[in-house]
Amino acid sequence: MDNVAFTADRDGVVIIDQTLLPNDERLITLRTKEEMYEAIYMLRVRGAPAIGIFAAYSLAVLAEKIEGDFVTELQKVADYLNSSRPTAVNLSWALTRMMKAAKADRHSLFAEAEEIRAEDIRMCKAISEHGLTLVKDGDGILTHCNAGPLATSEYGTALGPILLGKKQGMNFRVFADETRPLLQGARLTSYELHKAGVDVTLICDNMASIVMKNGWIDACFVGCDRVAANGDAANKIGTSGVAVLAKHYGIPFYVLGPSSTIDLSCKSGSDIEIELRKPEEIKSDFFAKPTAPSGVKCYNPSFDVTDNALITAIVTEKGVIRPPFDINLQA
Repeated sequence: MDNVAFTADRDGVVIIDQTLLPNDERLITLRTKEEMYEAIYMLRVRGAPAIGIFAAYSLAVLAEKIEGDFVTELQKVADYLNSSRPTAVNLSWALTRMMKAAKADRHSLFAEAEEIRAEDIRMCKAISEHGLTLVKDGDGILTHCNAGPLATSEYGTALGPILLGKKQGMNFRVFADETRPLLQGARLTSYELHKAGVDVTLICDNMASIVMKNGWIDACFVGCDRVAANGDAANKIGTSGVAVLAKHYGIPFYVLGPSSTIDLSCKSGSDIEIELRKPEEIKSDFFAKPTAPSGVKCYNPSFDVTDNALITAIVTEKGVIRPPFDINLQA
C-alpha cells in the first residue's frame, strides 16, 4: 500500500493510519485542513520525508478549495499545517516549495506534489545503495524508531540498506529498539522488517547497551528529522543515548536521510526547536490504567539532538559524508 496518495477525484489525501499498526492496516481519507493537521500532530502520518510528501499532497488538495486572494489564503493554510510539528525540516521544506510553485502557476500543485514523492523514491534508493556499502552480509544492526517505507516513500532511509540488501540476497541480524513512549520501533519497524523476511529482534530501549556489550551489533543505523550545518542531528527521542553507547563500545553510528533534512541555516543542534508533547503519552494514553499519579509532572520531548562528535557518517542520496561535517555537508 502507498502510505500517501490522492483520492481518485483528487479531493482528498489517503494515508495508512500508522497509529493503528501493526494490528490494523487501515486507510483513512482526509479532506479538510483540520483533519490533515490532526493527522500530522497525532502521528497518523510520520517520518520526516513522509510528512513532507503528505504536506505537499495536502496543500495541492486544499488549494482547490481556496476562495479570494489565492496566494495569501494558501499561505495561511501552509502556515497552519507547518505549525503541526516544529522539528522535522521536511514539513516546512515541502510547504515552502509548494508555495513557490503556487506563485508561479496555481495549476501546477498536483504535479509538484507528485514530483516531491518521485524525488523521495529516487533519494531513498540512492541512500539505501550508499548505506549498504557500510555493512557486510551477516552484520548485526541496531536501529531506533522507524525510518522505513512507512516513514518515507519506498525502501526508507535507516531501513533502506537493510531492505535493499535483503532484496539482493544479503542477511542481517537487526535489533530494533521499541522506542518509547509511542513504540514506533515495536509497532512499525519490527512490523516492516518482519513482513520483509528480515531477521529482526525487538528489544526494549534500555537493552541497547547489553546487546552492544554482547558483541551482537556491528553498526547503528538511524534516521533524522533535521541536521544542522555542523552535523548535529535531531531524531526521535533516545537516539542520542544510542549514539553515546555506540561510542563507548566502538560501534559506528550512521545517520541516514535525504539532503532536504540538512538545514544549513541552522548552525548547530542548539538552534533546533524540539517538539514537546503532552504528558498523557507517558502516563495514561496507551495503558488500560494510568501508570503514574495524575498530578505527577512529565517531560516528554519528541526528539533529541545527537552531537556531531558521536556520528561516524551522515548518509544522503549524494553519498557518505564524513567529518568535518561543517565543511563536508556544504560540499
